[in-house]
Amino acid sequence: MRTARLLGEGRSFYHVMSRVVDRRRVFEARDKEVFRKILRNQEAFSGVRVVTYCLMSNHFHLLLEVPDREALAPLDEEGLLAVLPLLHDATAVEGVRQELERARNAGDERWHKEILDRYERRRGDLSLFLKELKMRVTFHMNKRLHRTGTLWEGRYKSVLVEDCERALLTVSAYIDLNPVRAGIVSKPEDYRWCGYAEALSGRRGAKTARDGLGLMLSESLQDTGFKHDWRRTSARYRLFLYEEGQERTPDLDRGERGRKGFAEAEVEAVREAQGAMPVREVLRHRVRYFCDGAVLGTVGFVNAVFEREQGLRRRFGEKRTTGARRMRGADWGELRVLRDLQKDVIGT
Repeated sequence: MRTARLLGEGRSFYHVMSRVVDRRRVFEARDKEVFRKILRNQEAFSGVRVVTYCLMSNHFHLLLEVPDREALAPLDEEGLLAVLPLLHDATAVEGVRQELERARNAGDERWHKEILDRYERRRGDLSLFLKELKMRVTFHMNKRLHRTGTLWEGRYKSVLVEDCERALLTVSAYIDLNPVRAGIVSKPEDYRWCGYAEALSGRRGAKTARDGLGLMLSESLQDTGFKHDWRRTSARYRLFLYEEGQERTPDLDRGERGRKGFAEAEVEAVREAQGAMPVREVLRHRVRYFCDGAVLGTVGFVNAVFEREQGLRRRFGEKRTTGARRMRGADWGELRVLRDLQKDVIGT
């Protein structure tokens, strides 16, 4: 007889893990991209939020925020048709639209509500979220591998995590450091299929990943409407990641095993930088300032170009009086740019 899962009350957090049957290493890069897309689509539909995740070759880890179902805004017809394409193809979506239209035209409110309830029941539910995620990934993998049957090794494992910053940071770091412990990469930002790397990528899903990591900050836990600042979130989380991920040498006398991780000097460098990425690390990523900053140089140089162009063409508007703008994402010293970029200044 299966043991009932431990569930929280109201808004709750869970660390979830599931392995491929026989622990076969089946997920290649293209499969991980499909997995991530399915994960994000399920998140957008269900209201279950992904704080962070890591997709390995034969298992996955997720840290999930499951909302208080009473707090979820109920689906209406417009909202349902907006999210259905995340789950179904155009033919299926059109079928639901036509069914809703028939119920509305017939004036049958009960029928109309039953259609909406069919999907409402699937939202804000941990078990259904995992069931659909694993089922959709199984369909993809079975088709690609020309196989049938189950892909997963039994039920998923879940741990109820207290909604406090320390507990959530610790679990998040454990998840994002998986590829470092496995020796696949030396730094978590170098592994494409984890929440921290996605947040730093500047790609399409970066904002969603950043918002997920922001959920575990004490301010967000106290106020669900809190708007986190990614620069602050990133610095705090990076510092915690490196401190938690420091390598350990084995101690045979105490029976303690060693583990792969960051050298003490690397951890100390992150402490000194207060979690900010040094320029040498940032330069390994795409830096939009170098392509979209318009003018790059010292304050004097950028301001001189600004004053010249402003005097000739007034191209920047009358309210702008200075040209030099600070560059974000690292300590760039005296360097400045003309354009103050607001979004995804650091990418892959």
